[in-house]
Amino acid sequence: MLRYAVFSIAFVMSAVPLGAASAAVKKPVRPRAAPVMPASPLPVEDVVTRTADGMMTPNAVRLRATTPAEAEANAVWSVRAALNIAALQCQFSGFLATVRNYNDVLRQHSEELDRARITMVGHFRRYDGTQAQNSFDRYTTQTYNSFSTLDAQYAFCERAAIAGRTVLTVRKGDLGRRAAEIRDDVRASLTPIAARALLVPFQIDAEPLPQL
Repeated sequence: MLRYAVFSIAFVMSAVPLGAASAAVKKPVRPRAAPVMPASPLPVEDVVTRTADGMMTPNAVRLRATTPAEAEANAVWSVRAALNIAALQCQFSGFLATVRNYNDVLRQHSEELDRARITMVGHFRRYDGTQAQNSFDRYTTQTYNSFSTLDAQYAFCERAAIAGRTVLTVRKGDLGRRAAEIRDDVRASLTPIAARALLVPFQIDAEPLPQL
């Protein structure tokens, strides 16, 4: 791709007549203003937190200052992302029904999800102007990644399944009020438990066997 770009520039320059190029040099050149770059859509941060024993916890996405409506929309969009990731990663258990839950949530709360999307695009438009859609797309990707885990997959799948069923009990129009609580409950499951913590020491008391 880089070679093609260089070739294209060289081709265009070679197409300019020599006389025109000479004339262009004689004209005063007005310095160009430095391009105004859009602000970073999200603060720079580590994607994961790594423990001393190598286990990783995905970090939540941090936004710039939000209005109350934007904070609520972010929570709704985060719940959607969590349930979507669960639908992809937790199909090993049909009992969890994460795929069915996610599809049912999309149908039941479609208007609220769409409103959350519009609100978040508006959030990025306030900061990034014409780059708002690109910023929203990056934000969505990072939000999805912030719920993807291997070290805590079983715990995440369990909590996400419960979250999906909880969302389905929420009446249409009320998801925004409950979203932050549901999101935080799922996120709490993403911190892995060290393998050694799962090994519960036990002791078996038995009568000593007589020596034969």
